[in-house]
Amino acid sequence: MLIGVPKEIKNHEYRVGLTPESVAELVHDGQSVIIETQAGAGIGSSDEAYKKAGAEIVSSAAEIFERAEMIIKVKEPQPAERAMLREGQILYTYLHLAPDPEQTKDLIKSKAVCIAYETVTDDSGHLPLLKPMSQVAGRLAIQVGAKALQKDGGGRGVLLGGVPGVAPAKVVIIGGGDVGFNAAQMAVGLGADVTILERSNDRMEDLSNYFGVKAKVVRSTPVVLANLLTQADMVVGAVLIPGAAAPKLVTRDMLPTMLDGSVLVDVAIDQGGCFETSKATTHADPTYIIDGVVHYCVANMPGAVSRTSTYALNAATLVHAKRIAKLGWKAALKADPHLLNGLNVCHGQLTYAAVGEALDIDYVEAASCL
Repeated sequence: MLIGVPKEIKNHEYRVGLTPESVAELVHDGQSVIIETQAGAGIGSSDEAYKKAGAEIVSSAAEIFERAEMIIKVKEPQPAERAMLREGQILYTYLHLAPDPEQTKDLIKSKAVCIAYETVTDDSGHLPLLKPMSQVAGRLAIQVGAKALQKDGGGRGVLLGGVPGVAPAKVVIIGGGDVGFNAAQMAVGLGADVTILERSNDRMEDLSNYFGVKAKVVRSTPVVLANLLTQADMVVGAVLIPGAAAPKLVTRDMLPTMLDGSVLVDVAIDQGGCFETSKATTHADPTYIIDGVVHYCVANMPGAVSRTSTYALNAATLVHAKRIAKLGWKAALKADPHLLNGLNVCHGQLTYAAVGEALDIDYVEAASCL
């Protein structure tokens, strides 16, 4: 199979779909790989490194989309990229369709076969291709939130860990999954006063056993959240409903109850955000302020630490890329029901229920495309 990797064009997106090491594995398996020139510059991988791995370097994204049987990316295709997709071409990347009706319509129109990293599952019901970026985003949320909390970042001028004689910042993390757990690890490590809100009894027990007295684990209810918001210096939104739009847990009416200069970090922004006042921002202009509350809502947070993110992502995604390339998409999806769960759009039809329900678009069962 001829696999193509274009350079990412989303604002300040420095990751790349394949590392040179991943290319070498695919080439060893008998696949052919074409890479757009400078696609790996953001992770410090030169065209020469890709050539040594066995890839062909091409001069434009247009050539990638024209020639490749499978496109491997990181972020959702931008409008110019969606216009180049063709019928039957495989697209393997993050999509996050639920809050993005325009992308969804364009992918349906393209009749491409679109497999989304974020809805591929495993035997435990987890999302293994989303997990590495959840880990990165959770840890990064505290890093960027701490910067936003500084006075020069628009915040209250509070040091996350405090100092002797001065209390540390109060950090509230909504959701105890991969994002929330990693955010809590970082916040605890920096000495913050951390509260994790969670609804699953089993997860609350796991979190409590792990953190002990270093973090408070509390059952999430609207009343509890509303009370904690009035005291919080930083709130991290870390909720996820696989493939679906994120619930709006912090409403506009709650903002005036929050401390002036407090910070909201919405890690769920790829799925539409879990704060009612969230709107996607970029690394170039990451924050805005509403009612005195700083909002950080960058939609591709892990792109800021592109090398770490790309290598972590490839460790998870390559196994499926190799299987699709070896067997073809139909046989690969037939052989693996977890990979089949990643199929979001196929030959002009939406194939993921949560997206159809979020956007009020008709959908079919993914298996019907096989």
